[in-house]
Amino acid sequence: MDTLRICLLLISILTCFFVLRKIRKSQMRIEDSIFWILLSGGLIIISIFPQIPAFFSRILGFISPSNFIFIAIIFLLILKVFMMSIHLSQLENKLHSLAQKYAVDHAKSKEK
Repeated sequence: MDTLRICLLLISILTCFFVLRKIRKSQMRIEDSIFWILLSGGLIIISIFPQIPAFFSRILGFISPSNFIFIAIIFLLILKVFMMSIHLSQLENKLHSLAQKYAVDHAKSKEK
């Protein structure tokens, strides 16, 4: 087993344990942690079975499987940041409308 696979396996296992610990302590929502558990599980599978990234890297024309893994992880993380950005925008809109409603209700209560 080469160094990259060992590092990938160890970091994936540590990430999975860290996420599960955060869930147990109620510091992370289960919905948010599913992505990280699936990602670490996928990386564990890739580190145990190196034939999978080698197959996809050959098909997609990557020089080495490690380049394919890095590009795939970067793509997944960019996708996650995009989804978080959408969620943040929705929360900001809800906060803005809640603040407006509070201001109107507060103004109405002062008039009485």
